[in-house]
Amino acid sequence: MTHLDTSFLIDLLRERDRAEEGAATAKLDSVAEERLVVSQFVACELHAGAAGSVNPDREHRRVEALLRAFGGADVVEAFPMAYGRLLAELRRRGETIGTMDLLIATAALVDGGDLLTRNVRDFEKVPGLTVVAY
Repeated sequence: MTHLDTSFLIDLLRERDRAEEGAATAKLDSVAEERLVVSQFVACELHAGAAGSVNPDREHRRVEALLRAFGGADVVEAFPMAYGRLLAELRRRGETIGTMDLLIATAALVDGGDLLTRNVRDFEKVPGLTVVAY
């Protein structure tokens, strides 16, 4: 299973807008046989971007259409404790990443999945997370 990060989905939308295949489309083709999921935290980030756009209604519809193409990842009972442990570990090591990124990383870890992202620099700090770049 592979969790899709916000950066990947934004790149995918932009490539579709330009009607040209780029790195995100090529990577999607290469992982097409895998179970691809999107966490609710990624969906939140995408809808936040849509809400701040010039045409929010249109962008929300585009986001929803994109999200329907992939499975949703469920937040499980173990999630809060896993998030707390990761945050504490990062703090002990003197490293930080954004709250939403840590939520996204935790969702992938709790699900036992990898994380497909362009944002390798932040996510590689998360212990135990397998980060897949494109």
